[in-house]
Amino acid sequence: MARGLGFLVLFVCLTVCKAAIFQPVSNVHRSAALELIAPIDGSFGSLEETYEVLRTLHILGIEKAADISPGTCHVVAETLGSSASIAKDYFNALRVNSLLKCNVDDKVFEAITSKLQAILKDATSLLDFYYSIGSLVLINDQCSKVNVVIDDADGIFHAIKALSQSDGRWKYDSSGAESSAYASGLALETLAGVLKLAGAEVDQSMVGIVKNDIVKLFDTIESYDDGASYFGEKLLDAKEHQGPLSTTSSVVRGFTSFAEVTSGRLNIPGDKILGLAKFFLSIGAPGNLKDLYYQIDSLACLENNRISIPLVLSLPSSVLSLTSQDKLKVLVSTVLGSDAPPLTVKLVQAISSISKDSPAVLNQDLDFDADAKIHSLDLVSMGIDVGKYTLVFEVSFHDPEYKKAYATGGRTKAPVYVTGLIRIDKAEVAILDSDAGHVETVKKLALPGENSVSLSANHLQKLRLSFHLATPLGHPFNPHQVVLKLKHVESRVQHIYIVGSSGKKFELVLDFLGLVDKLFYLSGQYDLELTIGDATMENSFLHALGHVDLDLPDAPEKAPRPPAQPVDPYSRFGPKAEISHIFRVPEKRPPQQLSTGFLVLTLLPFVGFLIGLVRLGVNFKSFPTSTLPATFAILFHVGLAAVLLLYVLFWLKLNLFTTLKVLGFLGLFLVFVGHRTLSYLASTSSKQKSA
Repeated sequence: MARGLGFLVLFVCLTVCKAAIFQPVSNVHRSAALELIAPIDGSFGSLEETYEVLRTLHILGIEKAADISPGTCHVVAETLGSSASIAKDYFNALRVNSLLKCNVDDKVFEAITSKLQAILKDATSLLDFYYSIGSLVLINDQCSKVNVVIDDADGIFHAIKALSQSDGRWKYDSSGAESSAYASGLALETLAGVLKLAGAEVDQSMVGIVKNDIVKLFDTIESYDDGASYFGEKLLDAKEHQGPLSTTSSVVRGFTSFAEVTSGRLNIPGDKILGLAKFFLSIGAPGNLKDLYYQIDSLACLENNRISIPLVLSLPSSVLSLTSQDKLKVLVSTVLGSDAPPLTVKLVQAISSISKDSPAVLNQDLDFDADAKIHSLDLVSMGIDVGKYTLVFEVSFHDPEYKKAYATGGRTKAPVYVTGLIRIDKAEVAILDSDAGHVETVKKLALPGENSVSLSANHLQKLRLSFHLATPLGHPFNPHQVVLKLKHVESRVQHIYIVGSSGKKFELVLDFLGLVDKLFYLSGQYDLELTIGDATMENSFLHALGHVDLDLPDAPEKAPRPPAQPVDPYSRFGPKAEISHIFRVPEKRPPQQLSTGFLVLTLLPFVGFLIGLVRLGVNFKSFPTSTLPATFAILFHVGLAAVLLLYVLFWLKLNLFTTLKVLGFLGLFLVFVGHRTLSYLASTSSKQKSA
């Protein structure tokens, strides 16, 4: 339980320190781009992927184009010069060429222009228009010697507009396919290309209708609680389905491109533009290259659009310490981190998450550091105490004209934790008489700090723990955790008690008479441990206070038993107890001289056997002389010697089972060779008698 409480305090603190605040594009994104970009042999899988890499590096200001193989320009020239290439191939090759500036002959551009103009005459789908018009716009930008014209630009504009729907979305073709927000971005980008190439030839009333379609499209935008906005996609065929990131990126490229080539302003609220910026910033650094391209390219389009440039208000740190006298710092910049125009940041409200009173209007202007480009405010001088706050900021421009060009989203809210050292006064632990409540023993405590109090009590007494908590400004402080733990030393049974409060004073009274059942009638020493912790409390602690010796009555027959304590799972990996084997005490043996004499007596029969052989006159006259019978006779005697040797080994080393197994094989061997030897001797004796 103690581990769980300590972990909870640590988890809350870490959560506070890592509170998510919107940050503009920074070095984190640049590092992510360098990690994700890993060309194989200096090139990428396709020209489309190569462009996304180059575009991302260009926006982030990373000079890494030298790492792209010169062979990429060869692929670009080969694609542009091939008659087998389609409009999509030309489009991707021209986009790469716009960044690498490859050496492409003007005649190649002329040939592509003629081919694209022919494709436009028969185009019926949105993608055909998108790739063809996009390629012609790129040629017009890259080669001034080629006269890029569009035949019947007004008719093409009407043909693309005919694919739009009443909700501001577009369809990919005139078939029964559903409308798509992703297709809307492609359509707006294509219409912007038509206006760029032949703006005077297009009916301007149609341009106004498209502007209204963009407003309708923004009516379908979806938003999160934090103000981030995005465009969702209907679930179409799996191969056509796009996620929120790619869909929103397509719409951003589309309406910013259209706004760039048209006069007047699009009637899009600035808070929705800022919401789109918050959506792209809220995803952090994406984990794959395509998502990173969608994010960075869209933010670049938002930062350079003619409608309203979003300004993001962010806090470098959401945790401020009154002890260190940290200042509140606010950074206001564009989505790519560029400097904001001259403006004033005002703290309108500081709403406490604890106080139920209505927040006071502060209206404090933040000081501006021109060198660091940061607005700051001293919270200590404002009388803000420790706690969790929601700060409400308001941005105003020095020049009213900036308000038309930039979007700040009105008032901006940001969560902030203000931390500090909490004062702990009048801390004491006492033993009270149960009847009259008189104090019998009282011990002062130094909190936080080392304490080692020693108390004793019986079941007719009480234990009281009390102390006062106050913030640096003297206000009552109610932390997240105030817990007293009693741990029985012998059985290791733990008991947890919450310490209640009334204002500044925290007090806990334990009546042992009413707790004997819960204490399982376990007398003995109980260790006392106090935990006080909070996310805004810089001096949170978990300290041992000492111990109390309890004298409780004997447990009745049906009293509850203490629960079995869990076994530490790591204990099985530790050293085990040494195992000591105790054998039976050896029986008493005879003296060594007696054992030696008995050994001599056992050898006497063998000596008598040898003497008997000598007295009988053993000779080798009957030993076979022929080769085969002599061999069997020798093997027979060797087998007999082996049997005698086996007896010796059995006496010294072998057990009975092993001896019987070997003796069985030797017996069979002796029967065979002995039979052959005796047969020879019998045959020889029979021949001698007959002779």
